[in-house]
This record gives sequence, structure tokens and C-alpha cells, in this order.
Amino acid sequence: MLVTFQSKATPDVVMLRDLAGYLLGAIGKRLDERGVIVHDEMPAAIARLEAALESDAKTAGEHGANFHASVGDNARSTSDGLRHRAVPFLDMLRLAHKHDADILWGL
Repeated sequence: MLVTFQSKATPDVVMLRDLAGYLLGAIGKRLDERGVIVHDEMPAAIARLEAALESDAKTAGEHGANFHASVGDNARSTSDGLRHRAVPFLDMLRLAHKHDADILWGL
């Protein structure tokens, strides 16, 4: 299932539900049917997500490039790890904060 994040300040960001749940959890939110990140929450959300990405990169560096690969991934490289998949959401948080906009989502 897909989750669409929307803000007046940015284009929509669409991602798989599992990734959306993980990223929202990293910033202290839950993936409910609908939700919002208000502009006052953006600085803390950005800092928490950046910290999670740094931690993930450190862990991946310690365990090798395919740390996030599952058995079924075969030859697909995951060397960029979580950061590669999280950048659009992180950019959305930064732009929404810059323009004092909220981010909404729905399933």
C-alpha cells in the first residue's frame, strides 16, 4: 500500500507503507489512517530523522553494503541504505519548515 505525503510548500512524496511507518516512527509519529506534522514540529522532526540516518549509515558501514538486503534481494545493491529512500521525505520536511507549511498524509 502507498502513502502520500502532501504539503502546500512541496510536491507530493509517495512511498510504501512500511517505509512511511519507519520514517514517521523515527520522528516520533505513528502511521495512522491520516496524520499531520505541523510546522512547529519540523525542527525536531528534521533533527531526529537526520540522527536516524546517521545511525543507519554507521551500522551499514560496520556490517557491509548489503546490510539492508533481504534474502530475496539477490544482487540488488543497497549500499545507499535508508538515506537513499528517505531523502525525498527529508527534503519535504526542510522545505515545509522553510515555508511554515504543514505536512499531511493519508492512506
